[in-house]
Amino acid sequence: MLLSTLLSCALGAAGPCAPAVDFDATFTGATLRYDYYHCGDATHEEIAPDRVRVEGPWPGSRTQLVDGTNLGKYLAEVVDPRTNRVIYSRGFASIYGEWETTGEAKRQWRCLHESVRFPEPREPVLLVLKKRAGDGTFRELFAQRVDPHTRFVDRSPVPITGPVVKVVENGPPATKVDVLVLGEGYTAAQAGEFEADLRRLVGVFFQAEPFKSRAADFNVRGLQVPSAESGISNPRKGVWRATPLGLSFNAFDSDRYVLTFANQQLRELAAQVPYDSLIILFKDRKYGGGGIFNLWSTCSADSQEAPYVFVHEFGHSFGGLADEYYTSQVSYEDFNPEGLEPWEPNVTALLDPEHPKWGELIDPGTPIPTPWDQERYDEASLAYQAKRTALRERGGTEEEAEALFDEVRAVTGPMLRSEEHFGEVGAFEGGGYRAKGIWRPEVDCIMFTRNPQNFCRVCSRGLERVIDLYSR
Repeated sequence: MLLSTLLSCALGAAGPCAPAVDFDATFTGATLRYDYYHCGDATHEEIAPDRVRVEGPWPGSRTQLVDGTNLGKYLAEVVDPRTNRVIYSRGFASIYGEWETTGEAKRQWRCLHESVRFPEPREPVLLVLKKRAGDGTFRELFAQRVDPHTRFVDRSPVPITGPVVKVVENGPPATKVDVLVLGEGYTAAQAGEFEADLRRLVGVFFQAEPFKSRAADFNVRGLQVPSAESGISNPRKGVWRATPLGLSFNAFDSDRYVLTFANQQLRELAAQVPYDSLIILFKDRKYGGGGIFNLWSTCSADSQEAPYVFVHEFGHSFGGLADEYYTSQVSYEDFNPEGLEPWEPNVTALLDPEHPKWGELIDPGTPIPTPWDQERYDEASLAYQAKRTALRERGGTEEEAEALFDEVRAVTGPMLRSEEHFGEVGAFEGGGYRAKGIWRPEVDCIMFTRNPQNFCRVCSRGLERVIDLYSR
């Protein structure tokens, strides 16, 4: 049987055709990490295996093993070859998945290192990697037999590099969302600063809904890996730092976008602590960060906007939420192709206006699409973006940039709050990096602007669904 014809019901988390997987009978209780290279360009991609690595105890749920959220550009399935049954799955996105939508991918081939983590099986399995097609279904991209009994599985001890800061402890990893915050760009002498930044921003995190209401479902720990120098690399300013996690500004030539391409080093360092979700908190004054679904998020600790970035980017990395803004400069050229429904829960192409993506949250009588004064907002936002570009090109200070953030908040906050349908769930055009052809659920949200401190109802529902996947 072709792997692409595996039982379709196994993609759901429940139902009569998807009986629960017996964790103890199926898995050893350890974590298996499959490392590979994701290679290609804008039109072609390949997977090249690297290694299989045993980490510590499995931190995830032992009951919610098959992912029914339908999130992610990619899907990893662990299949029992004797029965063709999916015994574990998770949707995810990747740096490669973003890179292939940039102009660079049209000009050259590139390889990026990635990992999939799953409970170590007791018997050989098939690991299947799938990619979402234009019709929203997943198509097989790669499959390989993984035998946990072979001598090629790396079982060397996970290195211990530093003490763990326990910020929030609510129970065993199997029944909680385990968030690990890694410190980057902090020297050994700045360990106290890392812990202070960590506790400050975790405090902000739990002030935002839905995390405030679901705080008991989280464990949060911190781990600093000391850097030789303070801060991270900033290529546009000729600043280079040899940091343990390899974090840098200017990912995809986007000034504020902060990623690392040192996946294996990151995974090795993180493996000493149980985690379901990773945040990399880096010491830098410059505004910046990033977040990719089921990979990790990043946030600059010393920026005035750190509270916003910390929460917003976690929305991407944990909940698979899309950016709802569309006036800021990005390097993607066709991130949300016209006529295709995005997989993210908080943006829609509104292909069926009679049955909107989040229709059950829309009050009767709310018009779809929902009118708002987009022209007035765009005029203010684009004027701000022009000022921001000019400021960056002349090498302006972070204090000037933050004053500009305050200025745009003072204008757009009252503007959006005055909208007729403010606070209502509808379908407001503009989102996902496109001014037209993509709609967002509410006129304002932390995924749209820096004005609110909370997520809208659609975003909150999406986040809670993922919380349930790890805490039950």
